Parts: sequence; C-alpha cells; structure tokens
Amino acid sequence: MPALASRVASRSRNTGLLISLLGFVLVVAACASVEDSGVPPSGAAAPESVPIEDAPVTDPPDIDTSVSAVPIADVYFDTFDGGAVPLSESTPELRRRLLDAIPPIDAPVYGNVATGDWLLPDDLVLGYVGGDQAYAYPFKILNFHEIVNDVIDGVPVLVSYCPLCGSAIVYDRRLDGDVLSFGNTSALYESDLVMVDRATGSYWWQVAGTAIVGPLSGAALEPFPSAVATWDDWVTTHPDTLVLTQDTGFDRPYTRDVFSTYSEIIDDGQFFFPVGEAALDSRLRASALVVGVAVGEEMRAYPVEGLVDPINDTIDDAPVVVFPTSSGAAVFSPRADDTILVFERLGEAF
Repeated sequence: MPALASRVASRSRNTGLLISLLGFVLVVAACASVEDSGVPPSGAAAPESVPIEDAPVTDPPDIDTSVSAVPIADVYFDTFDGGAVPLSESTPELRRRLLDAIPPIDAPVYGNVATGDWLLPDDLVLGYVGGDQAYAYPFKILNFHEIVNDVIDGVPVLVSYCPLCGSAIVYDRRLDGDVLSFGNTSALYESDLVMVDRATGSYWWQVAGTAIVGPLSGAALEPFPSAVATWDDWVTTHPDTLVLTQDTGFDRPYTRDVFSTYSEIIDDGQFFFPVGEAALDSRLRASALVVGVAVGEEMRAYPVEGLVDPINDTIDDAPVVVFPTSSGAAVFSPRADDTILVFERLGEAF
C-alpha cells in the first residue's frame, strides 16, 4: 500500500485547513493487552449537537467473508495472548470474543479547557471543528479506545485513531443515506486498525476509510478536515475548545504515554503483525512521521522531520501549502477568494 498514513481531501474555507494527519511511513496499527496493567490495546453529546436518528449500539452481524476487496487471509485477529489468527481461519466464537475488546467510546463526555489540565503542553490531540465549536481528542485517551462515535453540530462523525501508525482521522458516518456506528474487530489489515460497522458487519480499514470485507466492500467514508496538534497549540488557536474527558466509563491509565517507545521497536523491524512487501519502503525509517495528502486520485507524503520552510505544491491541479508545526505539519488550501497565495518563511513567521 502507499507509504501514507493520512489523507487530505478538501478545504473548509477559502483559506482552510485540509485534512492533514500525521502517521508513520509504515502503517501499523494498535493492539496489545486490554487489561488495566497500563499496556494499551494495540490502539455526553456536544453542547452544540443536534439530535439525529442514530442506530442503537448493538452487536453487528457476523462477517460475511464471501465478499471482500482484499484477501481475507491478510486480515489478522490479535488474540491478546501473543498470537494472531487470520480471518480465513477464524471462528464465529473467536470473532465474537474479540469484538470490542478494545472498547469504542459511544457516549463521549466533553469538558472545557480546564478539564484538560492533566494534559502536558506537548501532548498530542486530534483537533476537529464542528460548526463553530472546536473539539480536542487526546491521543492518551484514544490509545485505549481508537474509536469515538458522536454527533457534532448535527453531523454524525467517527473519530478514529490507530496508535501504532499514528493515523488520526475524522470521518462522516453517513453512507448512502444511512448512519453507521462503528466498533472494533480487534483485527488488523497491513497491521492497521480494522473497524466494523454495526449495521452490516462489514470490516473497514481505518487509515483508508474503506470497507474491505463484507457486504459494503469497496464503499468509502468521507473524511472531514481535522488536524493533529499539541495540546498547547490547539488551545492557543482554539481557547474555547471542548476536550474529551477521562469520563469514558472505563478504567484506564490515561495519564501514561504507553506508546512512547514504539518507534524504536518498529525501526528495528519488529512489527507486531504481518505486513505485506508493498508496505515496506526503505526511503524513510519505519517510524518516520509524514503528513499525507490525497487530492483526487493523487497522493503524496511529506516527511515531518527537518521541515522548517513551508512547502508550496500542486496536487492534481489543486494548490496546497504544507506548514511546519510544533507537532509536525499541517496542510492548507492557499486560496484566498480568487487569489492563490505563495508562502515563505520570514524569521519566525511565514
């Protein structure tokens, strides 16, 4: 698969933030113990939300493997005992046991900036703006849940995060007029998080937002503009942000950065689950962070390390500008009304 761990699809305003997310060059996903030992799984409605008709949280039907967009032998379940079982050899009992072993958050509770006082200034968050309200999702919480289903400003959203590939993406949960909600299969494809929609039981590849096994195979979710930022940067930019709180209904050591040494592990080639040869790319370290951009059918990855000056580029005839940030990089559309702006560094400013 391409050496991309995140995507850019559209801009939010004339000079708007594009969907630009950080991820490891080699996409690998989260799984580990779900016990309260501090080892993470390998990965109230917002005040401005408008109620919509949403499906109740129920277990999905078992997977129909007769339809798939990828070989089902390449989808592996983490059995949480040091083993891995390919989907092609799994049983309904195993799949049921592993369903939501990494529990999604279906009733997120948000607080004001003060409720995030447990976060360090450099802690990473996934930032999203719905309507006029900004939201922050701390990686330290997403490490243990990977999936948040919510309705923000009347729009059903899926907040998804793969701790081992660093890909944090917000998707639209609507598909062909239906509203989907998502659970966690405990499975991985290319060692990346595989989600399940609770309506059809189809399996979804998190980093691509596409269904890979089941009746919806080939379908794709629409990504929303979002950004990875440090907590300090996000609060500086959005002082009235709401933040996902530790009131998740689960007892997890959220204050710990349980993936702090992961980059060293994959740089040594110690991948936890099978990775296809197409995903191995020696041009960068396995743990090298990139900002991935997709416009139309064209995709590019910009290495974050050493990024100092803005990069003015054109992808599929669309102008983009990549800015260095304290957390890595952010991608914007440089259009202001009918003008395409070109940026350069001037001292500490652009």
